[in-house]
Amino acid sequence: MLELIDEAAADGREEFRPLTELSPEERQQIITLPPSIARLTAVKHFVLYGSDLVRIPPEIGAMVSLERFTPYTSYRLHWFPYEITRCPNLTQSTVSTRALFGNYKLRPPFPQLRPSLDSVADLEPGNLDPRRWGATVTHGCSVCDRPIEQSGLHQVWISLRVATDVLPLLVNACSAACVTALPGGARGYNLAPHKGGRVHQPAAAWD
Repeated sequence: MLELIDEAAADGREEFRPLTELSPEERQQIITLPPSIARLTAVKHFVLYGSDLVRIPPEIGAMVSLERFTPYTSYRLHWFPYEITRCPNLTQSTVSTRALFGNYKLRPPFPQLRPSLDSVADLEPGNLDPRRWGATVTHGCSVCDRPIEQSGLHQVWISLRVATDVLPLLVNACSAACVTALPGGARGYNLAPHKGGRVHQPAAAWD
């Protein structure tokens, strides 16, 4: 995957379909993407159809040309970073929404996030356990981009419309003030940021 990203960044391609160049066995081993996707600044269509991905890293926010995001039938993909809202041209998405935390038809619960930390002196932001933090690395605040190493870590969930889908976004904020600065949640979802777990959700809707 690292080599494929390097090639795509070097030739400036506008469509990136990395999984088509991997064997089924190789695809199964990829549960997240490397931070180097930040180099894909020319990519307009990112295709991850049928992947085994579990999470998308925050570096997707650097893909400033991204217009279409297609991880359809990636049924294990639950963790999306708030930084995806930094993609200014992203207007189309195809996500298997029934697999998402809090989706409006099934309302599956959100994982309980860890208590907020006002200091990360006893934490390694560059080497996190994803089973506890939902990410392997967090260096910058999702809201203000301040270095997490110089502040704290306040994780919350917020459901926002991203392109054509409402996604559960993981926010890694540096302070309670940055959490307060988040926008309201999507209509029909929790309007305020929350920690997950036994949080109240609106009633599920059905076709």
